[in-house]
Amino acid sequence: MLRRNLLLAAPALLAAPALAQSYPGPVRLVVPFATGGTTDIIARLIAEEMGRRLGTTVIVDNRPGAGATLGTGLVARAAPDGTTLLISTISGMAVGNTLYRDRIQWDADRDFAHIAIILGTPYLLLVNPRTSMRSVADFVAAAKQPSGLAFATSGIGSVPHLVGLRMAQAAGFELQHIPYRGGSQAATDAIAGVVPSVMDSLTAASAYIRAGSLRPLAFTTRERIADFPDIPTLVESGFPGIVADGWAGIAAPAGTPRALQERLATAIREAMAAPQVARRYAETATLPGTLFLDDAQAFVRAEIAAWAPVVRASGATPG
Repeated sequence: MLRRNLLLAAPALLAAPALAQSYPGPVRLVVPFATGGTTDIIARLIAEEMGRRLGTTVIVDNRPGAGATLGTGLVARAAPDGTTLLISTISGMAVGNTLYRDRIQWDADRDFAHIAIILGTPYLLLVNPRTSMRSVADFVAAAKQPSGLAFATSGIGSVPHLVGLRMAQAAGFELQHIPYRGGSQAATDAIAGVVPSVMDSLTAASAYIRAGSLRPLAFTTRERIADFPDIPTLVESGFPGIVADGWAGIAAPAGTPRALQERLATAIREAMAAPQVARRYAETATLPGTLFLDDAQAFVRAEIAAWAPVVRASGATPG
């Protein structure tokens, strides 16, 4: 009788861990930029690895527009059940929270549970190699000509847009801003000569630099990058106040149960360490993030406070 009862109970005992490990459902990971851009590169790899670890499907949903605040707003309004996540970005969170304050109905800190910071990457000023510009000084001189100079970015209110504005204000010239719906198309048009210059992240631009299809003029870092020692910084090129580091993370709507947040954080941490993801970080000269849960939340809160006065001082408007 005892053996029979144990045999009857066995299926239930075997099923219990599976039930405990089941995830609420398929996950939609919203990327607030166009496909092929800076954040999309890493997000898709992490999404696939997360899905394996969560035992569900993680679908990437690109929702570009309004300086990354369009896709961000979609997630802010989603149910806090762990099935809708966001690739949070410096543009949408730290910059957009101030730049679009009269147009958005959410707060980057209060309305999100920040699960992880997944990457950090500097920005660069790059030009079409067929131009005569070989330094930041050349760029400034060209911009001061009567014909002026245009630069492309991933969109209005993006960090590259703000960096260009700050350069122009500091050196007393005007730049014609050409906003795109994503960094990939902006870089493509710079390579084709449609626009003479582009401000983009190292994650997206590293392949173009190595191929010689775009010429880098300067990083937005405080010090030079070890993997690209010949590329100067804007700081050493006459713009000491311009330092910017791009970052992206994964966030859920505020109110998502802590147990789900912790499970997501574990899956993301393991996904980032997967060989193919780690290899992609190295290939794109991107630093993997190291902040999770409360540390990630505190980081985003600090970034909002740090960028708010910069956005106000720049005079940038959403258009």
